[in-house]
Amino acid sequence: MELVNRTEISEFFLKGFSGYPALEHLLFPLCSTMYLVTLLGNTAIVAVSVLDVRLHTPMYFFLGNLSILDICYTSTFVPLMLVHLLSAQKTISFTGCAIQMCLSLSTGSTECLLLAIMAYDRYLAICQPLRYPVLMSARLCLSLAGTAWVLCLFKSVTETVIAMRLPFCGHHVVSHFTCEILAVLKLACSDTSVSEVFLLVGAILLLPIPLAFVCLSYTLILATILRVPSAAGRRKAFSTCSAHLAVVMLFYGTVIFMYMKPKSKEARISDEVFTVLYAVVTPMLNPVIYSLRNKEVKEAARKVWGRSWTSQ
Repeated sequence: MELVNRTEISEFFLKGFSGYPALEHLLFPLCSTMYLVTLLGNTAIVAVSVLDVRLHTPMYFFLGNLSILDICYTSTFVPLMLVHLLSAQKTISFTGCAIQMCLSLSTGSTECLLLAIMAYDRYLAICQPLRYPVLMSARLCLSLAGTAWVLCLFKSVTETVIAMRLPFCGHHVVSHFTCEILAVLKLACSDTSVSEVFLLVGAILLLPIPLAFVCLSYTLILATILRVPSAAGRRKAFSTCSAHLAVVMLFYGTVIFMYMKPKSKEARISDEVFTVLYAVVTPMLNPVIYSLRNKEVKEAARKVWGRSWTSQ
């Protein structure tokens, strides 16, 4: 069966939005703009976090990681998607499909964990302010971020290898605009239960559990904020928390809808729309919601920009 898979399937056809030409013409300028904003916004966050020593804190270390993740995540499929929106040749090689699947799974999974880590960081900063520098040390920051990256990469490689070793028996039309693992599994002509079990376990570990941890962290944060005597301090904390929670709910909500809903053999255009929502829109909004509204980041950006112009 593996020989059938290797010899008959050398490439996949990514159907995407090919049945909706008008939608393709609308999505190209829209997704191009959002991708450009994602690259510029997240690159600016990383640059400012590295160049300004005042931002060498755990919060901005994790924000920098989130920005790098967003760049990597969107870059795994958006450039190829944009090419396919303008071309009738919407193919990707077998190896390219496996690489795209693995990288998108890895970066998306890592973001799930990183959002929970960021919530924990905010919990320590607000609820344990005196012990925060000791509890959230540089070593712990590196350990938390590194563990998230490595574990999710290992998980994604395992899921990709299991999925791509299945026989496809000549089926090569993927009803999606990317090599999304659920869409590829629908092409398999043998039992996919092992792959589905791995995906379900991974979804449980990376979706409801981290989300519950985020909700617990912010419940404790909210209880602490309500005890703050200063009205200005409460408003600032509420603003930061509500912004973070908005992105968390958008990201987790759409991903849970995609990966924990009842399985369907029929492709739905709504699945692809939801993928665009959590995979393109959220990374674009993260710099705005998390950082560009932050006074410290704005001041640091002006300082770095001014310094670069002065040096010229």
